[in-house]
Amino acid sequence: MSMEDKKTDGKPADEALDTEDVLDPEHEIEGENACAEEETETRKKKDPKDEKIEELTDRLQRNMAEFDNFRKRTEKEKSAMFEIGAKDIVERILPVVDNFERGLAAVPEEEKGTPFAEGMEMIYKQLMKTLEEAGVKPIEAVGKSFDPNFHNAVLHVEDESLGENVISQELQKGYTYRDTVVRHSMVQVAN
Repeated sequence: MSMEDKKTDGKPADEALDTEDVLDPEHEIEGENACAEEETETRKKKDPKDEKIEELTDRLQRNMAEFDNFRKRTEKEKSAMFEIGAKDIVERILPVVDNFERGLAAVPEEEKGTPFAEGMEMIYKQLMKTLEEAGVKPIEAVGKSFDPNFHNAVLHVEDESLGENVISQELQKGYTYRDTVVRHSMVQVAN
């Protein structure tokens, strides 16, 4: 074959294009749309393994959140139980403190300087210091105005020297533990 034979319409054969080889631009767009549709169908029809992975991941995240909530709740409950237990112990110790105070008040004046009386006084001070360090504080009453949140009025007395609803005498000390009342003060109130 000569060069002339290869020419078609005055063009060399390698430059001549068959109509079969040329792709229609509209055909290309249709092909792309078909590929895109296939991709979305495959996305809609996920592989069962991918669905299982998503399901297990979701369950894991839920379990982790549930465990975190459980941990926080149990820590809060543990803290509350500690507070309740400590408050219970304080309530049990208060009668011992009352008896110590009664015993020290009953010591006659001539025996207050004896080693026994001084030793009992030191033990009482140590007990009160330990309770204070633990967060137990006595409620101030005498001379203060009556507050039903801290005081329990058991007697009323007419006293012109004191104002109305002023506490004239404390019959039993009240105590708080970390700002909550463990025992109300039993008081006498002036009218």
